[in-house]
Amino acid sequence: MKITINGKIHELDSSQHLSSVIKGCGAKPEHIIAELNGKIIKQDQWDAVSIADGDQLELVTFVGGG
Repeated sequence: MKITINGKIHELDSSQHLSSVIKGCGAKPEHIIAELNGKIIKQDQWDAVSIADGDQLELVTFVGGG
C-alpha cells in the first residue's frame, strides 16, 4: 500500500491506524498536527482512523523559539 507523507511516497506493508504511522515516522505525537486527505485529525482520534492506499498525510511539527 502506498501513501504520501509530507509530499513523499511511502510504502506500508498493510493497513495501519494513523497513530502507528505517526510513531513509525519517529515523530513525538505531543508535538504533531496531522492532516489526512485535507482534514485535520484530532489526536484523540488517531487510534480510530485507518490509513488506506493512496491517502495523503501531512504532519506538522510545532517548535518553540524566539
